[in-house]
Amino acid sequence: MADASNTGLILVEKAGHVATVTINRPDALNALNGAVLSGLELAVDGLASDPEVRVVILTGTGKAFVAGADIGQMRDLDPNGARAFAAMGHRVLDKLSGMRAIVIAAVNGFALGGGCELSLACDLVYASAKARFGQPEVNLGLMPGFGGTQRLARRVGAMRALELTTTARMVKADEAKAIGLCLEVFAPEELLEKVQGIAAGIASKAPIAVRACKGVQTLGLEAPLATGNGFEQDAFALLFASTDAKEGMSAFLEKRAAAFTDN
Repeated sequence: MADASNTGLILVEKAGHVATVTINRPDALNALNGAVLSGLELAVDGLASDPEVRVVILTGTGKAFVAGADIGQMRDLDPNGARAFAAMGHRVLDKLSGMRAIVIAAVNGFALGGGCELSLACDLVYASAKARFGQPEVNLGLMPGFGGTQRLARRVGAMRALELTTTARMVKADEAKAIGLCLEVFAPEELLEKVQGIAAGIASKAPIAVRACKGVQTLGLEAPLATGNGFEQDAFALLFASTDAKEGMSAFLEKRAAAFTDN
């Protein structure tokens, strides 16, 4: 497992077309400080430029996914420093959400504050039964600073998001699934294996088509329905110029497994 940050804080492992990124600061419950964010950014940049990577799994070491931003680092910030820290968090999470690869969060434990925001920047979220989600910043006299007021509302709805950010309530895994913070809940010892299986399944599909699904949905969610439907029609039509579409349809008709080449 390679160390993407040269500090041991971010570990990256590749297996075929799937990369696993592990935040490795268990003594601080994987809290996000400048060094962790820098390491995560390096890992994301590296994987985004790797044409072999089709799916990225993001998880944490120990009993936390990410328990929040590093309060020890934040305590002495002035408004300018806080703005810079927030901008760094937004930049890294925007890069993560903007990857061409499908990004899957395997939330193994606490996903609080910046950790919840990190999961919200992922395309798919699966959780351990021990996972806990929340935005507890108001307990500190603060508010979410890495996109929590925006991505959370888009994920669970405005009213539920405001309740979570203003009460600082911690959400257990089953409720997280019920309100849309995660897709499924797995036994802790099964989480990574289950997510790896899901990732492998996605990676086996036509990469050009998977990217089109993600890209068009992302564009369409910020546009009127008619505009989004236009994006879909254009992307659908363009896929018919791809080798993979011809291969996929031929394989179906010939009752054999498709051999996709990402072209």
